[in-house]
Amino acid sequence: MSEQIQKSFKELVELKFQLYNSLFLTLPLDAVEQTGLLLPLLQEACSKGFENGKSPEDIINSFFMEHKSGFNEKDRITFLFKVIQYVERQIVLIDALEEAAYGKIHNVNDSNRWEQIYAKVKNRNIETQLEQLLQSFGLRVVLTAHPTQFYPGNVLAISNDLTEAIEKGDIAFVRDLLQQLGKTAFYRKKKPTAFDEATALTWYLGNVFYPAVGELMDRLVQTFAFDFSRHNALLSLGFWPGGDRDGNPFVTVNTTRKVAKNLRNTLTTCYLQDVKQLKRRLSFDGVYGILTDLDHILEAELTHINGEKNVDLSYFLNRINEIEVLLVDKHQSLFLDKLQSFRRKVQLFGFHFASIDIRQDSRIIKRTFDAVLKEFPTILPENFDVLELQEQLELLLKIEEPIEFTVFDDDVIQDTCESFGVISEIQAMNGEAGAHRYIISNCRGVLDIGRVIALARLCSFGKQKLSLDIIPLFETVDDLHKAGKTMNVLYTNGIYMQHLAQRNNKQTVMLGFSDGTKDGGYLMANWSIYRAKEDITKVSRNNTIEVQFFDGRGGPPARGGGDAHKFYAAMGKEIESKQIQITVQGQTISSHYGIKEAAVHNLGHLLSAGIENNLFNRSATNLNKDQRKLIDELSENSFAKYEALKKHELFIPFLEERSTLKYYGMANIGSRPSKRGANTKLRFEDLRAIPFVGAWSQLKQNVPGFFGVGTALKEQAEKGNLQACSDLYHSSIFFKTLISNSMQSMSKTNFSITRYMEQDEKFGGFWNIIHDEYLLSKEMVLKISGLNELLEDNPRSRMSINLREKVVLPLLAIQQYALIEIQKAQQNGNDTFLEKYERMVMRSLFGNINASRNSV
Repeated sequence: MSEQIQKSFKELVELKFQLYNSLFLTLPLDAVEQTGLLLPLLQEACSKGFENGKSPEDIINSFFMEHKSGFNEKDRITFLFKVIQYVERQIVLIDALEEAAYGKIHNVNDSNRWEQIYAKVKNRNIETQLEQLLQSFGLRVVLTAHPTQFYPGNVLAISNDLTEAIEKGDIAFVRDLLQQLGKTAFYRKKKPTAFDEATALTWYLGNVFYPAVGELMDRLVQTFAFDFSRHNALLSLGFWPGGDRDGNPFVTVNTTRKVAKNLRNTLTTCYLQDVKQLKRRLSFDGVYGILTDLDHILEAELTHINGEKNVDLSYFLNRINEIEVLLVDKHQSLFLDKLQSFRRKVQLFGFHFASIDIRQDSRIIKRTFDAVLKEFPTILPENFDVLELQEQLELLLKIEEPIEFTVFDDDVIQDTCESFGVISEIQAMNGEAGAHRYIISNCRGVLDIGRVIALARLCSFGKQKLSLDIIPLFETVDDLHKAGKTMNVLYTNGIYMQHLAQRNNKQTVMLGFSDGTKDGGYLMANWSIYRAKEDITKVSRNNTIEVQFFDGRGGPPARGGGDAHKFYAAMGKEIESKQIQITVQGQTISSHYGIKEAAVHNLGHLLSAGIENNLFNRSATNLNKDQRKLIDELSENSFAKYEALKKHELFIPFLEERSTLKYYGMANIGSRPSKRGANTKLRFEDLRAIPFVGAWSQLKQNVPGFFGVGTALKEQAEKGNLQACSDLYHSSIFFKTLISNSMQSMSKTNFSITRYMEQDEKFGGFWNIIHDEYLLSKEMVLKISGLNELLEDNPRSRMSINLREKVVLPLLAIQQYALIEIQKAQQNGNDTFLEKYERMVMRSLFGNINASRNSV
């Protein structure tokens, strides 16, 4: 299979890229500069130049001397911008080629996978356990609004058309689309609004997830023949755009309302299309009339013929059930499967499509509660601050009387109060599933949870049933270590346990990979999350609560990305795993769920990982005492190395002066500010995980994905434990996945691009610290894995990365060249072209991030 995938990738991606790229480079897009004809020469100059130790400045200057010696600085800048534009579009071409060949370069035979699972179940006589699991297990994929997706909507549309044209082999149309791509702007002149972001992601829901989820559920029902009507949460979708307020003051209750309405309208449109398709087949007496009724009421909602009256879900399902009875009793069950497929989608999506999660930072929640307390001081006793923790929690949870709060001067405080009311509004409009989760970012303890419940009752719910799941998000290493104790304190409170009883005795806990890695480094963060899951599982089981873990995973391994299937297959029996809840964001949405085939494959992959992990013997994934001790030592040693780097006096200056960190805010890729707080001086705690990880990715150093791994393994080798590390790699799915994902990070590094910094008077030593740790990490992971090169066991990823890194090399050289010119301009006080070079750096972000597909 591996050899066949390599062969397919070479034929369907690499060779076709050469064909279509040669076509693209000769298109009449800029006849004056002839950028397309010169780009291959620049690419060769970069490749040979970096190989020979040249700096980006030397490479670019030499190229101009040889090929465009008459260019002045303004001409050079114009040409380099053209190169950036060409490279951006080459990346779109690669994306389209990989998507067109998706079924041939991935092992997507999911139906066979499900049949294998079912055969294994029958072999072991555990059909009853399978049926029970299918009634309780669930996968929730949550789309987030984090700014890592650089393609505007019109470019995504061209990319989709390009994929289809490549699949059909329509070379003439491919040529036209490439020319259209060359004339279509990639850069947004202004930041998108929060609603713009939501609208862009809603497109994926309607055009990809809706048909993909339907097809996947059809496959599961055909294989397992289970009663789907008894469990409507096997697969569900979540949505952060319009609900995620953490660090984004531009998300307001009006945004949230509009997003909820848009989700319902999008889903209603999907239902209407399906009903019209059903009418083409189910044209029978009695049946057609009911379908026409459903057609009319959906149309009426979309066109507001009956005002704001919405279709009732129960009525809608009852009418579908009536059709089923008629088909069985009078029409020999003809096309029954099509009706049942539609009903499954209605049962899954209701009229909400995806649940909007409300998220806010614990510090904002405290500030809001304090503001409310100032206006209504009698809601808590005067001695509240000196009481014991349990007493304080009890008092917060006893608050029930709603308040008539007036307008606060602080817009964020006002919105935080009103957000609880908008949850009630959405539940009334789209059903409880439309908005039923409140996530507390940077949760430090039980009082944060108590304040949210108190605010929910004060600002909206009052004494009525609190139809809201409160989800603490533990992010820092310290909070992860204390997470089990925090949850235990919560479970010992009778009022909170009554609330959980109303929520089916289930508690969701979110764990943040992004900020955890930023805070503690790669190994420590991942091991801390693993142990936190064990601790929280233990206290939850002791209190007869089913904990559901929600993993805040970003694109790259440094933010929890990498092989998600292996990650969830690696959870031992000491970790509750009846639910897989995962965030998906940025380019990961377009790369994993950009087309229906990919979405069916990746959703199925996650489902099968969870089902297999729960069904079959999980003791094999458990870590023994010696293995745990070894990982403890590795993570502690890795943390010490990473912490020393973080505390280095040049850590923040290096990011500020030698990376693209500050340019993320200029890129107009998201509504969210690029850092927390209003401090002019950059502090580590203000750094957001996305630009932090992204800055290291742009440098092609990927520090958060490996730093400290080599030192930790080396120290074990010096103790004589190298074989033990190798044995751990080969016996533990968890540890192997951890190291494999770090290898993926290292495979996307290229220190030759920044080697010139080695001679920098200020940062040379700091650059060497990073480079030395990279060399050591690469050496040690290859030793313990037994591989000869990074990703040797994953040829498709290796080939894709190599192709993309080759294409993007001129862009990276240009980015570093521009940064050097900016430094020179600032030192010399010559700002003639300073703004142009800063814009060049900002524009170079797009192609590099899109090329990596999961760099941030």
